[in-house]
Amino acid sequence: MARQYWKPSNMLYPLPAVLISCADEEGNANVMTAAWAGTVCSDPVMVSVSIRKERFSYDIIQRTKEFVINLTTEEMAFVTDYMGVKSGRDIDKFGFGEKEFGGKCRLTKTQSKFVKAPGIAESPVNLECRVVKILELGSHDMFIAEVLSTDVDDRYLDEKGKFDLAKAKLLAYNHGEYYGLGEYLGKFGYSVRKKPE
Repeated sequence: MARQYWKPSNMLYPLPAVLISCADEEGNANVMTAAWAGTVCSDPVMVSVSIRKERFSYDIIQRTKEFVINLTTEEMAFVTDYMGVKSGRDIDKFGFGEKEFGGKCRLTKTQSKFVKAPGIAESPVNLECRVVKILELGSHDMFIAEVLSTDVDDRYLDEKGKFDLAKAKLLAYNHGEYYGLGEYLGKFGYSVRKKPE
């Protein structure tokens, strides 16, 4: 099998398609779509999101040092895309969508426990984050943040209180396109687990 060698690219896919919510000092909230977000540490729990300087949310997050990462679902694909192509300079992203597109772009604020930035009620998981470091990298700056709270939608809890994130049907971003995560293949460590006799 032959290989082709291309110029460097960010072809590390799939990625989570997330909505980043923030609020300025007066409480004016905004939402942006991001795919360049990830886990960076488990103790303390830390995540990162890379944002272009020209994005409307960039200055808000740089000043307030707070944001919320909201996981998205297949049902949220339309609004996730829309919030990535429209700017908060032009529309109120939480006030938009009640009548536009048959309500497909509607987002509902939830109150966060530790940060002033709101979460998104339609999201199965909201990660309340406080920025601890900003790395200036070039086209994007990386905001490294500590997760202060993990807020979950209790619709995804079973009768024993176990959280079943698979039921949420999470959304993924793959080289410019959105996908559902697909079928279950195995649990961590299944490749080395002994089979019952």
